[in-house]
Amino acid sequence: MSQSTNLINLDNLDTLAQELATIQQTGSKRIALLGSRHVPITHQNLIEMMTYALVLSGNRIITSGATGTNSAAIRGATKADPNLVTVILPQSLERQPSESRKQLEQVMHLVENPTNDSLSLAEASYLCNKEIVSRCQQLICFAFHDSHTLLQTCKDAEEQRKVVTLFYFD
Repeated sequence: MSQSTNLINLDNLDTLAQELATIQQTGSKRIALLGSRHVPITHQNLIEMMTYALVLSGNRIITSGATGTNSAAIRGATKADPNLVTVILPQSLERQPSESRKQLEQVMHLVENPTNDSLSLAEASYLCNKEIVSRCQQLICFAFHDSHTLLQTCKDAEEQRKVVTLFYFD
């Protein structure tokens, strides 16, 4: 076996060891929870309950401020412990839809990105998701098969060796 092959195998083994350590970690984790805006209410209720349970277990939740998945995650995390949820917005609070603003104004740890106000929402969301992934140990994502920004975020997270759990709505 050549030396370069041995290095690749060691790299793969190191990656696997890191992922197993994250999965088996019993202490609190920083979990990013992202997903589609277009989510049926029943799915939103499940996401809210799951997030509530994650926070009750001592995990910190990082999400964004959109309606649908992110809003459900904020509701669940806030019910369990408002201090354990961080919301990072793709743009300034003023650029958020009015139906989201009331909830977002109640978030204790809210990060705005007004420098992205001149970007399209898709561009700003991609940058926001990158920031969220950089702050987490694990990503849980709810998407459709054509949710390009979310699927790219999952790919980016995997490349950063984050544990990624992807649920498809379709």
